[in-house]
Amino acid sequence: MRLNYFYQQMLAFFAVVTIVLIILGFSFLQFARNTAYQNTETQLFGYAEALIDEDLQMEKLENGQVILKNQGVSIFVFDSTDSMIYPSTTEKYISGISDQDFKKLKNGEPISLTQRNTDFFGNQINTAIVYQPFFTQSTGEFYGFIAVSAPISTIEANLKDIRNNLFSAFIFSIVGATIASYLFAKFQVKRINRIRSATHRVSKGDFNVHLENKEMDEFDDLAADFNSMVDSLKNSQEEIERQENRRRQFMADAAHEMRTPLTTINGLLEGLEHDMIPENQKQRSIQLMQNETRRLIRLVNENLDYEKIRSNQITLQKQTFDAHEALEMIVEQLKGKARDSGNELILDCPTELVVYADYDRFSQIIVNIIQNAIQFTTNGEISIIGYYGENESIIKIKDSGIGMTAEEIKNIWERYYKADISRKNTKYGESGLGLAIVQQLVNLHGASVEVESLPGEGTTFTLSFPLDLNEIG
Repeated sequence: MRLNYFYQQMLAFFAVVTIVLIILGFSFLQFARNTAYQNTETQLFGYAEALIDEDLQMEKLENGQVILKNQGVSIFVFDSTDSMIYPSTTEKYISGISDQDFKKLKNGEPISLTQRNTDFFGNQINTAIVYQPFFTQSTGEFYGFIAVSAPISTIEANLKDIRNNLFSAFIFSIVGATIASYLFAKFQVKRINRIRSATHRVSKGDFNVHLENKEMDEFDDLAADFNSMVDSLKNSQEEIERQENRRRQFMADAAHEMRTPLTTINGLLEGLEHDMIPENQKQRSIQLMQNETRRLIRLVNENLDYEKIRSNQITLQKQTFDAHEALEMIVEQLKGKARDSGNELILDCPTELVVYADYDRFSQIIVNIIQNAIQFTTNGEISIIGYYGENESIIKIKDSGIGMTAEEIKNIWERYYKADISRKNTKYGESGLGLAIVQQLVNLHGASVEVESLPGEGTTFTLSFPLDLNEIG
């Protein structure tokens, strides 16, 4: 069955948007449900602790119950024998909790939010309850526990409102997605027809065809390739090869510069997803992802014009910043790669060390050198050392890897050069562009880089960045 490309694009875009909306909707509902119950638990425990702090005075209990009654919250107090002592009743009531939970209470452990389909008087009502033990102040003996409950109907009512609002938003989103799908498909087909028309003219022998290229996406890449093809047909096979080499070079440069930020963000997201990052490190991980995202956006914007780097035409946003913090973040993002090769990253840098450089490009320089060290080091150490020189900040990166000969040191700044060809396809250094980019960026900073290495003894890169004398003065 033939299906026009216009409808293929429209259906594909609509399907993607719909699936994303459904996934986000279910995720949000689950999150909202968990949050609602967690907030309820925190709130009920707060009530219980406040009453215990007031020594469970009868007057305080009565006042608290009156205040919380409008919220549907009920307060119950039980003694050490599990008998209800508040509210006062003519009959004896117990909590009905298990022996295991009662033992936890006697040991001072509160019982988190649990659900019951009856209250303590046997009435049929779905409630959420927390239990908080309390002890005598004089002897510290277990005296009983307080139970604070709230009707689940209140929680579910709030969740129902959220579901209704989300459903309304989903309907509006579907309508919007349909309109957007139509416009998107129409725009894409129009661009394809433009290329199709040009191809038809070439097939008729008209080689004076040139497609506009705004360098926006793959269609513009296609237009650029089409133009290159026409030029090659007009000029020679040599022109064809030259254009292909330039395209491959561009793709290699772009992939090399963008790989590290994307790998870092993906690793941190997986760590957060699988709860592998400690709670006290999550904020730092988020900050690292934000920094890498901002860096990636800027690199993508500049990567399309990579030739400017070689011709000293890029603009550096130089500033004085905390070198220790920058190096610490780089070590954090690369330690997983180092660990995969059995290596250990060691940071030896005073916290007061600062560097005057473009932050993103400085990070790119350090990352490229460390990744190069990881590539050529196995089961060793890679030290990142920072200190002040004479009106300059010095960063040394020293590894215990395979090292290099004097001849290899002369060639490492050449593009695509590999000191060890057998490692060319390792996952940390495919293109051979890293050190070439390092040298160009170091020169643009007015800085210097020196290399010391012996075969079998490792390699040391020494970077010297001049300080901003105006700030020092």
